[in-house]
Amino acid sequence: MMSGPEVLDVARDAIITLLIVSAPLMLVGLIVGVAISLLQALTQIQETTLVFVPKILAIFLALLVALPFMADAMQSNFLRITAHITGG
Repeated sequence: MMSGPEVLDVARDAIITLLIVSAPLMLVGLIVGVAISLLQALTQIQETTLVFVPKILAIFLALLVALPFMADAMQSNFLRITAHITGG
């Protein structure tokens, strides 16, 4: 049975892994969104669908590039959790 500090360590590791895994996609979405917003502000084109298509494509490409890194981070977190479980 795990004690309170061990549960908090596992929860902290899970939150850190969540941030590491989601950060590349969120940053790409943020950068593309800001760039499109600047383009819209400069050209005064206020088309709402103009934001979504480039952002979806950029996030999809970032997902393809970052998927091995994301899988490694999730696998290492899973291995740490199973080591906690089996180690008692």
